Amino acid sequence: MSGTGVMDSAVDGVYETLRLYRHGAFGVRCPDCRAEAGALCLARRSVHRGRRRAYRHQLETTVLVPLLSAAV
Repeated sequence: MSGTGVMDSAVDGVYETLRLYRHGAFGVRCPDCRAEAGALCLARRSVHRGRRRAYRHQLETTVLVPLLSAAV
């Protein structure tokens, strides 16, 4: 298998794992292609910029300390 084929397989595996567990940008809905959370974007080899932006915005608005202290 060529180096490019190995890299393609590795990227596919990483994206599939992230999608399956809804990690990172795959945890939010894509505003560009309307892919639901946990689904791949229609652009197979990339994650749309809007989806990454929505994920970063979600991180900025999440308050971690009250969530942790509420469990105590």
